[in-house]
Amino acid sequence: MVRVDGIADERSLIQVRDLDKTYKRGGEEIHVLQGLNLNVGKGEFVAFMGPSGSGKTTLLNLLGGLDVPTRGSITVDGDEITNMSAGNLTSWRARHVGFIFQMYNLIPVLNAFQNVELPLLLTKLSKAERRSHVETALSVVGLSDRMKHFPRQLSGGQEQRVTIARAIVSDPTFLLCDEPTGDLDRKAADDVMALIEELVNKYHKTVLMVTHDALVAERAHTTLHLDKGVLVEGRRSQVTSIAGGVA
Repeated sequence: MVRVDGIADERSLIQVRDLDKTYKRGGEEIHVLQGLNLNVGKGEFVAFMGPSGSGKTTLLNLLGGLDVPTRGSITVDGDEITNMSAGNLTSWRARHVGFIFQMYNLIPVLNAFQNVELPLLLTKLSKAERRSHVETALSVVGLSDRMKHFPRQLSGGQEQRVTIARAIVSDPTFLLCDEPTGDLDRKAADDVMALIEELVNKYHKTVLMVTHDALVAERAHTTLHLDKGVLVEGRRSQVTSIAGGVA
């Protein structure tokens, strides 16, 4: 279930309450998000659309603990992250969030296996356990035969699949995708979206995605639009309630 009316729902994996984000530019205050409410249930696939500057990426950064709100709260699976210390937030992010960006951010001198293994180097897993996790993640994205390939030896679509493998290797609570197909042609974009759908439908991952592509957004369960400070329902395939938003 996805709701943006501020009504508490104990079944929600992600709960956002009265979220504000303000930036200062010179002597001017820019209100990017104001009074945003959102509930997202486990296993939901939500797409956010809207013009540039509407706050989509800001919202994703706040949900992922990469930024802190000016006001309001974010609770994920019972953890209220808004007032966590920087160290605790780093640890929480490593355990719970998988990031997929438009740019693949792969390290050129590392092969696919090594790139996917990177998040696990911060854990207490043994070398054998890390190998098992990495091999499983690369198998899920269909790149078991490319694990020794370097980024320069892969197509754009394959590079994004390595990025997805890296995002899921630690089995995060949810995935945040910022324009995951923005640098791909239509065929590669369709393949990546089919993989993200599989993560939702087969592996029950919760996915929140920003996109400018209406065809990509159609793959989500629910599409929400951020425009001029207002959160508006675009489409639903499950129960979605609108009675609030951002200003």
